[in-house]
Amino acid sequence: MNIRDAAFRKFLIVWAGQLFSAIGSGLTAFALGVFVFQKTQSAMDYSLIILFNFLPSFLMLPFTGVLADRFDRKKMMILGDAGSIVGILFILFVMMSGNVELWHIYLGVALSSVSTAIQTPAYKAAVSDLVSEELYSQASGLIQLAGSAQYLISPMIAGFLVSYFDIKLVLILDILTFVIAVAAVLVITKREAAPRKQDNGNFFRDLADSFRYLLSRKGILWLVVLTSMVCFYIGLLQSLFGPMVLALADSRTLGIALSLSATGMLVSSLLIGVFGLKQNKVFILSLFLALAGLFYALMGLFPAVTMIIVFGFLFFITLPFVNTSLEVLIRTNVDNENQGRVWSMVYAISQVGFILAFGSAGFLSDHVFNPLLLPDGALSQTVGQFIGTGQGRGIGLLFVLSGLFVALLGLMIGRVKKIKALEPEAAGEARAADVSG
Repeated sequence: MNIRDAAFRKFLIVWAGQLFSAIGSGLTAFALGVFVFQKTQSAMDYSLIILFNFLPSFLMLPFTGVLADRFDRKKMMILGDAGSIVGILFILFVMMSGNVELWHIYLGVALSSVSTAIQTPAYKAAVSDLVSEELYSQASGLIQLAGSAQYLISPMIAGFLVSYFDIKLVLILDILTFVIAVAAVLVITKREAAPRKQDNGNFFRDLADSFRYLLSRKGILWLVVLTSMVCFYIGLLQSLFGPMVLALADSRTLGIALSLSATGMLVSSLLIGVFGLKQNKVFILSLFLALAGLFYALMGLFPAVTMIIVFGFLFFITLPFVNTSLEVLIRTNVDNENQGRVWSMVYAISQVGFILAFGSAGFLSDHVFNPLLLPDGALSQTVGQFIGTGQGRGIGLLFVLSGLFVALLGLMIGRVKKIKALEPEAAGEARAADVSG
């Protein structure tokens, strides 16, 4: 058997486990969001679930990234997936007691997020252990496909389960998917001939070195900073898509809308997984990010679920091209022994935008934009004539403005020289020049 084929087969086993885990996480995220919004009718309470799911992981990523380079990455993945079960169990037990409050849900989600911080950089870095460089884009496409499952498959299933069954069933199913993810990593770990060598160097020195390493790669740093700005607007979309649709329809319709929209992510992820990306990665990143912004804006323009689904589908088509281009540009410009810590720093900086979005989305919706487009709001007779008035239309206006900014940032990325120099061919020529020099 070809060694590369055997390694890629191991990757596929791990990937399959993560696919199930992503579906389970998507079920819980959807069900808890609907549960809270239906009880409070508050976009702020809804978005706080996303914030508490994200913030602990964000704060820990720089530290867990160093651990991913110092310890066995597969064991860290097992620890992370197993730990995620704890937070879900906490929410399940509180709901079974009949005394559930909002802070219980936020705490349980935060506990699972801590474990995600352990699992994520280890998983990202393990890909470089299992997959040869020429298969990076295919592996990245498959990772995007697994990630899209929580938007493609989970909402439709969760919408059905929440409508006809108790939310506790959703939590139990999520726990089972984490068990499958752990089992998948155990399978390939059992086949490993030798464990990963542990590095007993100074932890905080390694953390500082990872930051300096990133600072020395100006192109990557530029890319990450601009990506952080994009993440802010994507975070607004992630926080407010549910409340915007729930203002027009019920939870089953929301599940269908999310699933049909995310079909676009499935299509492009499959294309990338099969064929890879052969063209200029920076050009692809710039083009598809600009298109993502356009479709984002159009999603907010129409107060009709059908039009939201159409432009949501087109928006989701662009995301795997954006994410894969980013991953390949970074992966091909970072040494393998630094992958874990660099990935954690990349996430920490780029996802500051998500933190700001998740923390402000509910306030912007409930107290700024929605009041402007109520029937008697300040913009009801102007902007409201084009995008409609009523509950949720303020979110639509926010989407229009955010989409336009994302499109502008996409065009900016394609014009930054330091980012252009990250192109694999240009990076290869630079390394060759360094060697010859």
